[in-house]
Amino acid sequence: MIILTDEPLDPVAVTDSVRGDGNGAVVTFLGTTRDNFGGKTVTRLEYEAYDVMAVKKLHEVRDSLRVDYGIEDIAIAHRTGRVDVGHISLVVSVASPHRVVAFEACHEAVNRIKTIVPIWKKEWFADGSRWVACEDHEFTDEAERRHAHAGRRHAVGAADD
Repeated sequence: MIILTDEPLDPVAVTDSVRGDGNGAVVTFLGTTRDNFGGKTVTRLEYEAYDVMAVKKLHEVRDSLRVDYGIEDIAIAHRTGRVDVGHISLVVSVASPHRVVAFEACHEAVNRIKTIVPIWKKEWFADGSRWVACEDHEFTDEAERRHAHAGRRHAVGAADD
Protein backbone atom coordinates (compact mmCIF):
# COMPACT_ATOMS: atom_id res chain seq x y z
CA MET A 1 0.00 0.00 0.00
CA ILE A 2 1.29 3.38 -1.05
CA ILE A 3 -0.92 6.41 -0.38
CA LEU A 4 -0.45 10.13 -0.99
CA THR A 5 -3.51 12.13 0.04
CA ASP A 6 -4.73 15.40 1.47
CA GLU A 7 -7.23 13.48 3.62
CA PRO A 8 -6.53 12.37 7.23
CA LEU A 9 -4.53 9.15 7.44
CA ASP A 10 -5.84 5.95 9.03
CA PRO A 11 -2.89 4.31 10.82
CA VAL A 12 -4.94 1.22 11.72
CA ALA A 13 -5.78 0.55 8.06
CA VAL A 14 -2.14 1.07 7.03
CA THR A 15 -0.92 -1.23 9.80
CA ASP A 16 -3.55 -3.87 9.03
CA SER A 17 -2.42 -3.93 5.40
CA VAL A 18 0.96 -5.44 6.41
CA ARG A 19 -0.20 -7.90 9.05
CA GLY A 20 0.03 -11.57 8.22
CA ASP A 21 0.31 -14.95 9.90
CA GLY A 22 3.95 -15.34 8.83
CA ASN A 23 5.01 -12.14 10.56
CA GLY A 24 5.91 -12.07 14.24
CA ALA A 25 6.53 -8.33 14.30
CA VAL A 26 4.69 -5.27 13.04
CA VAL A 27 6.26 -1.84 13.54
CA THR A 28 4.32 1.33 12.73
CA PHE A 29 5.80 4.82 12.74
CA LEU A 30 3.49 7.84 13.03
CA GLY A 31 4.91 11.21 12.09
CA THR A 32 2.83 13.86 13.82
CA THR A 33 2.82 17.65 13.98
CA ARG A 34 4.36 18.81 17.23
CA ASP A 35 3.51 22.15 18.83
CA ASN A 36 7.04 23.56 18.98
CA PHE A 37 10.33 23.80 17.14
CA GLY A 38 13.46 25.73 18.04
CA GLY A 39 11.75 27.48 20.93
CA LYS A 40 8.87 28.68 18.74
CA THR A 41 5.21 27.71 18.88
CA VAL A 42 4.19 25.70 15.81
CA THR A 43 0.58 26.26 14.76
CA ARG A 44 0.46 23.84 11.82
CA LEU A 45 2.42 22.25 8.98
CA GLU A 46 1.67 22.35 5.28
CA TYR A 47 2.96 19.74 2.86
CA GLU A 48 3.25 20.17 -0.88
CA ALA A 49 4.23 17.40 -3.26
CA TYR A 50 5.00 16.76 -6.87
CA ASP A 51 2.42 13.99 -6.57
CA VAL A 52 3.20 11.79 -9.58
CA MET A 53 6.91 11.74 -8.75
CA ALA A 54 6.26 11.42 -5.02
CA VAL A 55 4.15 8.29 -5.53
CA LYS A 56 6.82 6.87 -7.85
CA LYS A 57 9.53 7.55 -5.26
CA LEU A 58 7.44 6.09 -2.42
CA HIS A 59 7.18 2.89 -4.48
CA GLU A 60 10.96 2.98 -5.01
CA VAL A 61 11.55 3.33 -1.28
CA ARG A 62 9.27 0.41 -0.53
CA ASP A 63 10.73 -1.77 -3.30
CA SER A 64 14.33 -1.09 -2.27
CA LEU A 65 13.54 -1.91 1.37
CA ARG A 66 11.97 -5.18 0.27
CA VAL A 67 15.24 -6.12 -1.41
CA ASP A 68 17.54 -4.75 1.30
CA TYR A 69 15.71 -6.39 4.20
CA GLY A 70 14.27 -9.48 2.51
CA ILE A 71 10.68 -8.66 3.50
CA GLU A 72 7.51 -7.98 1.54
CA ASP A 73 5.06 -6.29 3.90
CA ILE A 74 5.71 -2.54 3.84
CA ALA A 75 3.06 0.19 3.63
CA ILE A 76 3.54 3.96 3.40
CA ALA A 77 0.96 6.75 3.62
CA HIS A 78 1.82 10.45 3.48
CA ARG A 79 -0.37 13.53 3.89
CA THR A 80 -0.29 16.66 1.81
CA GLY A 81 -1.94 19.96 2.58
CA ARG A 82 -2.56 21.36 6.05
CA VAL A 83 -1.72 19.12 9.02
CA ASP A 84 -2.64 20.62 12.38
CA VAL A 85 -0.81 20.04 15.67
CA GLY A 86 -1.32 16.49 16.91
CA HIS A 87 -2.39 15.17 13.51
CA ILE A 88 -0.57 12.51 11.51
CA SER A 89 1.42 13.36 8.38
CA LEU A 90 3.23 10.05 7.79
CA VAL A 91 2.47 6.40 8.50
CA VAL A 92 5.05 3.71 7.78
CA SER A 93 4.19 0.12 8.68
CA VAL A 94 6.59 -2.78 8.30
CA ALA A 95 5.99 -6.42 9.15
CA SER A 96 8.54 -9.21 9.27
CA PRO A 97 9.05 -12.57 10.92
CA HIS A 98 11.39 -10.97 13.50
CA ARG A 99 11.30 -7.62 15.33
CA VAL A 100 14.83 -6.38 14.63
CA VAL A 101 14.29 -6.37 10.87
CA ALA A 102 10.91 -4.66 11.24
CA PHE A 103 12.35 -1.88 13.44
CA GLU A 104 15.40 -1.34 11.22
CA ALA A 105 13.42 -1.34 7.97
CA CYS A 106 10.84 1.09 9.39
CA HIS A 107 13.58 3.44 10.57
CA GLU A 108 15.31 3.29 7.19
CA ALA A 109 12.02 3.86 5.37
CA VAL A 110 11.49 7.16 7.19
CA ASN A 111 15.06 8.25 6.44
CA ARG A 112 14.73 7.44 2.74
CA ILE A 113 11.34 9.14 2.46
CA LYS A 114 12.77 12.34 3.95
CA THR A 115 15.76 12.15 1.61
CA ILE A 116 14.38 11.27 -1.84
CA VAL A 117 10.62 11.81 -2.01
CA PRO A 118 9.58 15.21 -3.45
CA ILE A 119 7.35 16.28 -0.58
CA TRP A 120 8.07 19.64 1.02
CA LYS A 121 7.09 20.84 4.47
CA LYS A 122 6.30 24.39 5.56
CA GLU A 123 6.22 25.10 9.29
CA TRP A 124 3.82 27.78 10.45
CA PHE A 125 4.61 29.61 13.69
CA ALA A 126 2.69 32.17 15.67
CA ASP A 127 5.01 34.81 14.12
CA GLY A 128 5.56 33.54 10.56
CA SER A 129 6.57 30.50 8.55
CA ARG A 130 9.50 28.75 6.89
CA TRP A 131 10.08 25.98 4.37
CA VAL A 132 11.94 23.13 6.04
CA ALA A 133 15.15 21.98 4.35
CA CYS A 134 14.92 24.88 1.88
CA GLU A 135 17.13 27.22 3.88
CA ASP A 136 20.13 26.54 1.64
CA HIS A 137 18.30 27.57 -1.53
CA GLU A 138 19.00 31.12 -2.58
CA PHE A 139 16.37 33.06 -4.50
CA THR A 140 17.11 36.42 -6.03
CA ASP A 141 13.53 37.61 -5.80
CA GLU A 142 10.03 36.53 -4.89
CA ALA A 143 9.16 35.72 -8.53
CA GLU A 144 12.06 33.25 -8.73
CA ARG A 145 10.99 31.71 -5.42
CA ARG A 146 7.41 31.28 -6.69
CA HIS A 147 8.71 29.73 -9.92
CA ALA A 148 10.92 27.29 -8.01
CA HIS A 149 7.98 26.17 -5.90
CA ALA A 150 5.45 26.08 -8.76
CA GLY A 151 6.15 22.42 -9.51
CA ARG A 152 5.51 21.51 -5.92
CA ARG A 153 1.75 21.84 -6.09
CA HIS A 154 0.00 18.59 -5.37
CA ALA A 155 -3.11 16.85 -6.44
CA VAL A 156 -4.78 14.14 -4.44
CA GLY A 157 -3.32 10.86 -5.57
CA ALA A 158 -3.27 7.33 -4.28
CA ALA A 159 -1.66 4.23 -5.58
CA ASP A 160 -2.23 0.75 -4.27
CA ASP A 161 -0.97 -2.57 -5.43
